[in-house]
Amino acid sequence: MPLPKSAYLSEVWKDGIFDNKVVFCTGGAGTICSAQVRAMVHLGANAYILGRNVEKTEKMAKDIATARPGAKVIGAGNVDVRKFDSLKNEAERCVRELGSIDFVIAGAAGNFLASIDQLSVNAFKSVMDIDVLGSYNTLKATLPYLAESATKHKSDGLTPCPTGTGGRIIFVSATIHYSGLPLQTHVSVAKAGVDSLSNNVAIEYGPRGVNSNIIAPGPIGETEGMERLARMEDSQSYASTIPSGRMGRVKEIADATIYLFSDSGNYVNGTTIVVDGGAWRMHSANPGSGFKYPDFLLSGEEVTGVAGLKKSKSKI
Repeated sequence: MPLPKSAYLSEVWKDGIFDNKVVFCTGGAGTICSAQVRAMVHLGANAYILGRNVEKTEKMAKDIATARPGAKVIGAGNVDVRKFDSLKNEAERCVRELGSIDFVIAGAAGNFLASIDQLSVNAFKSVMDIDVLGSYNTLKATLPYLAESATKHKSDGLTPCPTGTGGRIIFVSATIHYSGLPLQTHVSVAKAGVDSLSNNVAIEYGPRGVNSNIIAPGPIGETEGMERLARMEDSQSYASTIPSGRMGRVKEIADATIYLFSDSGNYVNGTTIVVDGGAWRMHSANPGSGFKYPDFLLSGEEVTGVAGLKKSKSKI
């Protein structure tokens, strides 16, 4: 059954603003990225989503396509963002079957809870490879098409562009590296790298018309991330510490996406939009996942009680 529009998109956006455009998204079967793509599709875009799990990705593509009659949404599973040739082939197929790549969402990521004591070298490398190398591979595979789209869809901020916008990329990041967070060393380092990558894309490709920006989601309720990284019995108490008084919703990440990709985001380049209800300003040593600082770390215990964890201890 199609999701109601209110679940993934606000009423402020005009239908058809992304007609004849194509969005290419890694991590597209995930809770947040699928909402971003669904909103784009609702507003006229066609989409190409990539993921590791074939069945999950293809099923999500069919589900997203219900957002608009006649929408074309292709789901490509068994794609490893750590392998450039794999992404290059998918980008070529996207252009061959859908006609272009006008927008990119680099959303593939890996995460789990682990203290440095638990965090093996291989586990650290895995997150770096998925988040940082994967984002770079996504960028390299799609940049020629983004530059082409940017050339076709220029805007001076005054004259309406009859063909709409294009040539824009969003990197999905986080806020945990702004202050650091226990049990998230690997992700903090990786997301700092992703942010730097986006900023440099803006510097080098801004003169060619490509806009590169970051969306940094905070605690978003009913997502895979929250289910994997927090003890559910602690989620309500954590929500009470957020200045906005609640968890976010995927719709709010999707709305930020539309802002950046639409005509309203023409002059927004090389920046970060934090969508977290002010949560990062309340960051303390408490990761919001039910592990008390510093008692938990000093105990030497391993992380338990969450779906996303690593059990192997580092030998160094």
